[in-house]
Amino acid sequence: MDKQINWGIIGCGNVTELKSGPAYQKVNGFVLKAVMRRNKDKLIDYAQRHGIKKVYTNADKLIQDDEIDAIYIATPPDSHKHYALKVAELGKPCCIEKPLAPSYKDCLAIKDAFKSNNIPLFVAYYRRSLPRFLQVKEWLDSGHIGNVRHINWQYSCAPKDVDFSDNYNWRTDKNIAKAGYFDDLACHGLDLFVFMLGDITKASGTSNNQLGLYTAKDTVSGSWIHNNGITGSGSWNFGVHHYEDKVQIYGSKGKITFSVFKNEAIVIESLDMRQELFVQHPENIQYYHVLNMKKQLMEKNYKHPSTGESATHVAWVMDEILK
Repeated sequence: MDKQINWGIIGCGNVTELKSGPAYQKVNGFVLKAVMRRNKDKLIDYAQRHGIKKVYTNADKLIQDDEIDAIYIATPPDSHKHYALKVAELGKPCCIEKPLAPSYKDCLAIKDAFKSNNIPLFVAYYRRSLPRFLQVKEWLDSGHIGNVRHINWQYSCAPKDVDFSDNYNWRTDKNIAKAGYFDDLACHGLDLFVFMLGDITKASGTSNNQLGLYTAKDTVSGSWIHNNGITGSGSWNFGVHHYEDKVQIYGSKGKITFSVFKNEAIVIESLDMRQELFVQHPENIQYYHVLNMKKQLMEKNYKHPSTGESATHVAWVMDEILK
């Protein structure tokens, strides 16, 4: 593919409004040509606001459209496998929202379907492409904090209003996300740690439902070891008063501190430097992720940092922590 790639989106919900959808329109060489949503009124409203020509209420018809070269699946994760296997069968490149699927087993099935047909599969772990986290990786790779020894992530927040209501929320339905918000949020950080520090060879953890507000777990703690011997630990609790999102990477000569989700500075403290650096995210936070997909699809010798294989590895880590 070296001229223009026409994309179709399955599931044009909130994540596609600002985070991802406009990025497919801004990257030169990509055209967002079609969108699919079952609710026709919301579908037409979305298409009109974003200037998209083709609309579908049936995903199969969008996938089979000969004018659509590639598919972005932005539905809840329990439907990812269903759509992904159909896209793979037709041989179209695909990007799937994270997590790739609710279980490691389903992730394997998706990954293998694309790999067996040699079709590009991307997963929306877009932090691997963001300049802020690439700066952290550069500090690590340059040895500014010496040999990395340990990484720790503390994430905690209060319950959301929807957690106290009777309104359905798939993010806390154990049949879709068995560990609730952990499944939805922690995968971002764990994927980032693998990107920065290498694959994880062993992981374990404990989880519980402390509040009883929904069927999924609301607290998780875990530990792991990277393939280079670096140890890791994390705690995620979605029922406390104080919000905290702090990652600390400890090395033999210093440490790096940053947040996975908060829009704040990254900090390095070492024997030879101390620096607080704020790196602005793009307006559409998936822009660089989408731009890097274009590089792989339309340029030679470029490998996107977030693939079906890397996402499947993170799914394995998540499953190990939740066993």
